[in-house]
Amino acid sequence: MKSSASKIDPSANQDHHLLREAEQRLDEVQRLSRLFPDLPVEALIKEDLLRVGISFSREALRYCANFKSKSYFIFSFDMVPIDQMDQQENLRAPEEMQLFDGPWNLRRTTVSVRVNPTSVWNAAIEGESLVLRCGGETISRIDLQEIPDYYQKNLTSGQPVHEVAPTIEWGYLVYLTVYRKCQYFGFKEECHFCDINENYRQQVSAGRPYRTVKPQEDVLEALAIIDDVDDNSKAYTLTGGSIIRNLRGQGEAEFYASYARAIEERFSGRWIPKAVTQALPVAEQKILKDAGIRIYHPNYEIWDERLFPIICPGKEAYVGRSEWHRRIVAAADVFGPENVIPNFVAGIEMSHPHGYTDPEQAVASTREGLDFFMSQGVCPRFTVWCPEPLSPMVKDLGEMQPPAPLEYHARLLVAWRDCHREHRLPVPPGYGPPGVGQAIFSVSSFMDVIDLPLANGS
Repeated sequence: MKSSASKIDPSANQDHHLLREAEQRLDEVQRLSRLFPDLPVEALIKEDLLRVGISFSREALRYCANFKSKSYFIFSFDMVPIDQMDQQENLRAPEEMQLFDGPWNLRRTTVSVRVNPTSVWNAAIEGESLVLRCGGETISRIDLQEIPDYYQKNLTSGQPVHEVAPTIEWGYLVYLTVYRKCQYFGFKEECHFCDINENYRQQVSAGRPYRTVKPQEDVLEALAIIDDVDDNSKAYTLTGGSIIRNLRGQGEAEFYASYARAIEERFSGRWIPKAVTQALPVAEQKILKDAGIRIYHPNYEIWDERLFPIICPGKEAYVGRSEWHRRIVAAADVFGPENVIPNFVAGIEMSHPHGYTDPEQAVASTREGLDFFMSQGVCPRFTVWCPEPLSPMVKDLGEMQPPAPLEYHARLLVAWRDCHREHRLPVPPGYGPPGVGQAIFSVSSFMDVIDLPLANGS
């Protein structure tokens, strides 16, 4: 008969596995730092946190509950659905964090929080400080954003200001998701990486006071409160799901333009006005421009010709990849090329089962798109793909999608930076300061890797 001392402790095995995985994560960061020595290590850590998420100790979550929490401003950006968050991370996790100092001497780096209870990147309490750990190693200290005064106010309708007009990028950007759903419905239309419709449903089920369409009067009242007490916000983004038929009797351009028109009439010059829509025909782009929109984000999601119709079937069916690109280029004549900034979702080129398996090949494909647009003065930016469990891509696969490897993201940052440098483009407006230690754009590191001397015009 075996003694109890000889029995295997499952928790010990799990701890050993996590420590080994943490060692591998840090080894990979260090390997890529050697491979790309001019890439800031801060950007590598940031990209890894965005691609695999972060976990929280119970003590850390209690600490975080006193600071600005996640608003779920459009997508979930989480690795697990709310009903699998055993520590109520959806109510307590911070919107963003800033990494700084610590044994790695990190320069201040702003990162969007993506909840993953099994991640080896862990927020924990050491002494009286919140720190980032990976396995047994402390990486940096963490700062959180204080709860803004306006987050504690309600509108006359009873809606909290932060549900109508949350801020991200450390308070720089007011994010106005005025249409919470998307009219690309079902597997044959929805972008396969996107969980906007499912996130709406889970948030409503969890008790968050979501409404499909935010009334203009609520948006204006919320902005008036922010304007009265806040000096940090510098831009706003009008956004929401695609409108392929009409919404309340309006097409997509007029729907979003009606909000911009009302905001600009009341708060002219207060914020940089930005809009995220589909790639619209020029006549409809001019509706947005005439309403006061300065910066236009007609997001193309993925460049690759083979993968675009697979991953974005609705956009392929209703507009088409070539026409989408033609409209983006045409927008340069409407808004000015530096003000056309289409987003792509970095990493979906490597999604299963159709994507690339080699990071170099995936980035080479995406680099074609960067050259195509940047050669014409249009500067794409990107969001790091976070495989969301409620997205069609994950549900179709029947298991969680692995994120793109960190090497892909390192190579993409180098490609984006070098392409931006080669075409001598200005710093994209409406994103705050550039450069490592300065950037506040939190869902990718493209602003962190812009050369500061070039950004300053020298």
